[in-house]
Amino acid sequence: MARLDPIILWPDGAPGAVGSEDEDIPTLTPYLPEQSVETGAAVVVCPGGGYAGLAPHEAEPVALWLNSIGVVGFVLKYRLAPRYHHPAMLQDAARAIRTVRCRAGEWGVGPEHVGILGFSAGGHLTSTAVTHYDSGQPDGPDAVERFSSRPDFGVLIYPVISLLEFTHGGSRVNLLGEDPPEDLVRRLSSELQVTPDTPPCFIVHSVADSAVPVENALLFAEALRRAGVPFSLHVYELGEHGYGLGGDDPVLSTWPSLCEGWLRKRGMLGGP
Repeated sequence: MARLDPIILWPDGAPGAVGSEDEDIPTLTPYLPEQSVETGAAVVVCPGGGYAGLAPHEAEPVALWLNSIGVVGFVLKYRLAPRYHHPAMLQDAARAIRTVRCRAGEWGVGPEHVGILGFSAGGHLTSTAVTHYDSGQPDGPDAVERFSSRPDFGVLIYPVISLLEFTHGGSRVNLLGEDPPEDLVRRLSSELQVTPDTPPCFIVHSVADSAVPVENALLFAEALRRAGVPFSLHVYELGEHGYGLGGDDPVLSTWPSLCEGWLRKRGMLGGP
């Protein structure tokens, strides 16, 4: 496994950047698996933190787990509140997906095996990435922007999904600011944005989550079901918010292996 230097997503400055400090420069850090296990799959990792921070335990450890199953992990450092609000975060996630596709050959990645994974507010960013995307600009001057921003799959771990009744208040304010217009709130409530073209999703949540209600996962799964989108939903009885890969908990720590099996069944890991 090898950690490479961070890639600046917009070398000439991110759209809407308000400065040139570290917090104004979104990056993508690649983690490459051993060649003996590589599968050609890649996942952009979006740590949580209420859209105001990036939790370390939801970043590098997740990329290293992905490496262990033969997946190239890319940790996304996306822009945050209070300096930034929507659409900066989604722009960063979309650019990350395009970058992985554009440079797939460098990392041994199949352009049709690029997913996105996020925790909590990073799960909300993941949910917006799988519901708000475009096919790219084939004739555009920027080579990266010629590629599609649609992920091939999404992995959402205790995600914020809705910005309505069951939302996480801090994430909503940090993403949209105080008193956002209702149409924007609904546009960024991902349970309302699912279509039959939304990519397959793997979802994990806990009934005991006191920060982000389990209804977020349930509403998203229901929307996927109605649209005919394949998904796998895992709801644990216990488990407070923020457990990452599950730590030493014998129950919560099962989700990574369940996710690996799901990816393998979907043909993302080169297996049957």
